[in-house]
Amino acid sequence: RRLTDLHDLGGMDGFGPVEPEADEPVFHAPWEARVFALSLAMGGQLPATLDAWRHLREQLAPVDYLTASYYEHWLSVLERQLFEEKIVTPQELETRMRDLAREVH
Repeated sequence: RRLTDLHDLGGMDGFGPVEPEADEPVFHAPWEARVFALSLAMGGQLPATLDAWRHLREQLAPVDYLTASYYEHWLSVLERQLFEEKIVTPQELETRMRDLAREVH
């Protein structure tokens, strides 16, 4: 299997057993709920379809795809959509993240 086909791992061996977490919460951390909410809220603002969203997710670098969590995938796609639609620039996002980090500390 080519590394570019990582988005389709169905039936692929070698990743160990799937072990569902007992009583798994919908979100493991508050930021996951925020990413989910932002994605839903922006869904009405972005000219994106489910196919477009999946296409962006499939463009993640193989190592990022395999090491990122489910909602990290969502966040990466949301950021990319915001950049591609020129709603926010990478520099604006970086500045805001620095500002937020200062507010927390």
